[in-house]
Parts: sequence; structure tokens; C-alpha cells
Amino acid sequence: MSDRYKGSVMSATAPTTSIGAAGGIWRSNDVMQAIAATAWPKPGTFVDYLVVAGGGGGGFSASAAGSGGGGGAGGFLTSTNLVLAPGVSYTVTVGAFGTGSSSAAVGGAGSPSSISGTGIATISATGGGGGGYTSATLVAAGATGGSGGGGGGNNVSGSTAGGAGTSGQGSNGGTGFTGSTSPYAYGGGGGGGASAVGANGTASVGGAGGAGTSSTYSGATVTYAGGGGGGVYTGTANGGAGGTGGGGRGASSLTPVAGTTNTGGGGGGGSGNGAGGTNGANGGSGIVCIRCLLAVTASATTGSPTVTTDATYRYYAFNGTGSITF
Repeated sequence: MSDRYKGSVMSATAPTTSIGAAGGIWRSNDVMQAIAATAWPKPGTFVDYLVVAGGGGGGFSASAAGSGGGGGAGGFLTSTNLVLAPGVSYTVTVGAFGTGSSSAAVGGAGSPSSISGTGIATISATGGGGGGYTSATLVAAGATGGSGGGGGGNNVSGSTAGGAGTSGQGSNGGTGFTGSTSPYAYGGGGGGGASAVGANGTASVGGAGGAGTSSTYSGATVTYAGGGGGGVYTGTANGGAGGTGGGGRGASSLTPVAGTTNTGGGGGGGSGNGAGGTNGANGGSGIVCIRCLLAVTASATTGSPTVTTDATYRYYAFNGTGSITF
């Protein structure tokens, strides 16, 4: 024989409630008792997110050769209204920078950044592609990545093409210059950025890194994921400017500039001007930001995210790998 239980459920056994489900039609006092006993369904937390991968390293240039390409920016992903389940620990991974190459090799790729956990498809941004390199006999293309690295510049055999960016995350790198034209800068291509392709190198200047994209999800308006500038061969020419969003300047007579930490910017390309040539510069590490309504507070975090608030939102900015639970 069936009995009537809470929730107006007719059954031989009493219904159970959990944070995931409660069948039936419940009276208000029963609901309040279940909430007090932490045995009542909780809705998921709606969050907005920004995920930026590590930027690629700039390419090396050997002495008396040409120039290295700028590193591509880390992949840039952002969206709204991601639903995170209550009580679930979500892993936040912040990608490391790609290292600038110090020999005849393409700059190192940045590492991916991601948010992952039960109930959501993993959100993963691809690391930036490394800049192409040049030696006395060979020039190499930039690598693919979240944004592609710029190609090396030189009038020798090989490819000066920029690397391809990942659709929806970034842009292609620029092409390095390969003509024997005064003032013989052999400009390396600029690394791609989140919003724009890297500029091509020319006979007189390195290609500028592609522009990044701004976001407010850290609690401040910040531009992320700019490409690294291409280097140049001659000391009188200008290395390519880094793209807005943490991209580093390419080398001329000066050392190339690294991508800015926690922006995913690409590193500047090296220069063949001077003894020993110039290594490419490192990219910038990535970042993951999660924004929720001010009334919502995470129940637990690891990795020491920076937490800020304004009149509407609460912001969690992860500069390193950690986790978050609502």
C-alpha cells in the first residue's frame, strides 16, 4: 500500500532530495527544512569568463644574418552565461609563456589555458605560435598557434611565411621580408594578435605585432593577446612594435622585449645585427578570469586568484593555475 510523503508523492518509499533533484510538489515549510539540511536543489551559477593562453616566443637570428619573427599571441576566448554546477571544483589552468629561441629553431609555443570540470565542455585556448628564425643559410616560417608567429626575414632559402592562427582565438602572423633592398633590414614578420594579423616585415622595418582585444572580466579594462614585433637586421632600422595587449618589440640594435606577464602577448623577434646574433624574447604568460554577480561568492578557491568587486560583479582573476567552486 502506498503512503503520501513530502512533495505530495504517493509511493511505498519516501522520496529523497539532493542538491540535484527533488520530485513532487512541496509545501514551503518542507522546502525550508530541506534547505536547512542542505538537501535541496541549488541552481547553477552563471558566470562570464576570459581565457587567454601563453604567448609564443620570438625567433632567433644568427649573427650577420637576417631577423627573427615575432611570437604569436596566446589564444583568446571569452563568453557569457556559462553555468557552473554547485559544489563542483572546476580546474583553472593558466598557460606558461613560450621561450624565445636561442639557436636555429622556431620560438617556443605558449602553453594552453583552460577551464574544466564536471558538467561543462572544457574551454581551452591554444598557446601562441613561435616566431620564425634565420641563419646564414636558411630562414624559417612562423609556427601555428592561438595566433601565428611571424616569419623570419632573410634573402636565403626557406620560407618567410607567418604561421596560421586558430579560428575564433587569434590571427595569422606576418611574412618576413626576403628582398635585397636598401636599407637591408630584412624585417621579420609580426606575430598575430587576438584582433589583427601581424604586419609583414619590409626592407626598412620589422612587422608590428597584431593588436589584442580588451576585456573587463578581471575587474579592470585590460587589453590582452597582442603579437610580438619582428626583428630587423640593421641597427639603424626599427624593430617591429609589439601589438597592444602585451606584445614585445622586435630587436634592432637593442634586445628584443618579452611579452607582458599575464597578457598572453608574443615575444619580440631577434636581430642578426652584432656578434652572436640575438635570441628571440619570451612570450607573456596567460590568464583566466571569471566574473559572477556581486551577490554570488565562490565557496572555495585555490591558486590565490585576485578577487575584486564593483557595484554589480565579483571578479576572480587567476594569474596561475588553481580551482574554483561555487
